[in-house]
Amino acid sequence: MPRSLHDIRIGTMVRCNSVDTASYVRQILPHGFESIQPYFWQTIGAIDVKRLAAELKEIIGDSGVVVGALGMFGNPLEDGDLDRQTLAGWETLIDNAHLFGTDIVAGFTGRIRGKPLTESLPRFKEVWSRLAERAADRGVRIAFENCAMDGNWARGDWNIAHNPDAWELMFNEVPADNLGLEWEPCHQLVYLIDPLPQIRKWASRIFHVHGKDATVRWDVIREHGIFGKIPFVQMRTPGFGDSDWSGIISELRLAGFRGSIDIEGWHDPVYREELEMTGQVRALNFLRDCRGGAIFVDNPS
Repeated sequence: MPRSLHDIRIGTMVRCNSVDTASYVRQILPHGFESIQPYFWQTIGAIDVKRLAAELKEIIGDSGVVVGALGMFGNPLEDGDLDRQTLAGWETLIDNAHLFGTDIVAGFTGRIRGKPLTESLPRFKEVWSRLAERAADRGVRIAFENCAMDGNWARGDWNIAHNPDAWELMFNEVPADNLGLEWEPCHQLVYLIDPLPQIRKWASRIFHVHGKDATVRWDVIREHGIFGKIPFVQMRTPGFGDSDWSGIISELRLAGFRGSIDIEGWHDPVYREELEMTGQVRALNFLRDCRGGAIFVDNPS
């Protein structure tokens, strides 16, 4: 199949728990977003997923906008009330992804709280073997977000998929082809990992990309280190951070990636609150430029 500019779409995330999702999407689409990622935090709650899918389909109409992925963010490996709701949410989104026109559901792996990362692997295998099979039966891929959520190798509350060494362990435990990553360079920069070589190694597992960046404050590191009182890294909206997005998109293209880069806002220390959408639209235009532009140009015949 011929490649085109829009094999990689630039969109944004839309939280479904805290806003009128349909109204929000209707307001932001005129800015030029090419995809959206509706997502839920810990629970779907009382939201009617089938109704939401129908509303979004009507709003999108013939605009060409797609749902790049669905998101379910919580801890499905533990047994608290919200944890069980997160697990049920994964099942619901896997079962209904086709109604949104997407084959990707993304989120955290979960984690056994307060324990070393490796102690989560048996439970990871138990839960995600079953979910991977459920997803495969429905033609759905599962993408694990690579955010540490303030955890590390020794302890954490949410996610084990934040480090490439953990990815090796995870995909060894559950060697399913439909398990992959929801990757973003921000979380690798927080670890002082170079994102570009990581794409080359892990491209086949990258199903969805989050558009979030980071600025590493090397002057702070030189004076205070990475565990001092002054933060050594800031999460940024793309276009305001350190990542080489032209290089990232080039590496993704070289690896054959087709999908969406959905901007994850609400983290930038500057472009926030009343400047939130200003920053996101700047990121949209910046990432489209890094992709090659906003329009596809036919070659001469």
